[in-house]
Amino acid sequence: MRTHFDVFGLPRAYDVDVPALEKQYRELSLQLHPDRVAQADARERLKALEGTTALNEAFKTLKDPVRRAFYLLKLHGVDLDREDAGAQKDMPLEFLEEVMELREALDGAMEKKDLARVQAMGSQVQGRSKAALDEAAGVLRALEGGGPAEEAPAQVRKASHALGRVRYFTRFLEQVDAFEEESLS
Repeated sequence: MRTHFDVFGLPRAYDVDVPALEKQYRELSLQLHPDRVAQADARERLKALEGTTALNEAFKTLKDPVRRAFYLLKLHGVDLDREDAGAQKDMPLEFLEEVMELREALDGAMEKKDLARVQAMGSQVQGRSKAALDEAAGVLRALEGGGPAEEAPAQVRKASHALGRVRYFTRFLEQVDAFEEESLS
């Protein structure tokens, strides 16, 4: 299976040189652009369109550290984007309880129209989200670095839990952003 890393000829890794990726993206975009084969037969035009689509998707995923982390985890067999993902069901109970308490506190602050409290909660969760992403990145670096094979399942689970927290925190922060926009307009 061809990965997003293969599209750019990059090694599979969490760390990516984004400016170099952007430069290569521009070069490949020019090479693959469908206008270059506008006079070709339908098969060539379709091939160019598919190549451009794959390039755009790969670029969008690899340039963003969060998307890149989720993608690497998916390459290890855990797709957190699927609603039925076992990893989501596998989140530690303490964390899920904590998320419920956080959401209840957020709902309470929003009901009271307490913008300062909502923003403070958002700042706190933003920091926790960054810490969870940093943890996942560290685990993914170790996984891609070729550590002992017997440790891989535990590492994948650890990365899955960290990225699961990122997912929950992202949804929380989206609510905070929506409330801020509503309050300030």
